[in-house]
Amino acid sequence: MSDLLQRLRARGWRMTAQRRVVAEVLAGEHVHFTADEVLARATSRLPEISRATVYNTLGELVSLGEVIEVATDGRAKRYDPNAHHPHQHLVCSGCGAIRDVHPSGDLLAELPESERFGFTVSEAEVTYRGLCPDCGPG
Repeated sequence: MSDLLQRLRARGWRMTAQRRVVAEVLAGEHVHFTADEVLARATSRLPEISRATVYNTLGELVSLGEVIEVATDGRAKRYDPNAHHPHQHLVCSGCGAIRDVHPSGDLLAELPESERFGFTVSEAEVTYRGLCPDCGPG
């Protein structure tokens, strides 16, 4: 059983066949599907699932904090089930592929006091950009 399914069961989330299929589609370490990609994969497993059900389920998962909505460069939002494991993202500027990365060091400590403007900084998000092997020079 995936980490996401285990977390949802532990929360007592009502696991209908449709919700289960959406959660199963999102299972995986580097999964960052768009809603339409989730819909296509869910439909292949459960043909009667509706677009509205998929979109509503994704919205619920985001509201619960079990999935992170990732938006990059005006592209379609993507959904990341790796919500409970600290990580950053590596994004291909060509095709939009996203990978989870785990940089070393303390991102909060890297912001000098002189650049905090009196803010109490509680978290940092870093997005690394470049070209994936498929889009980069071969």
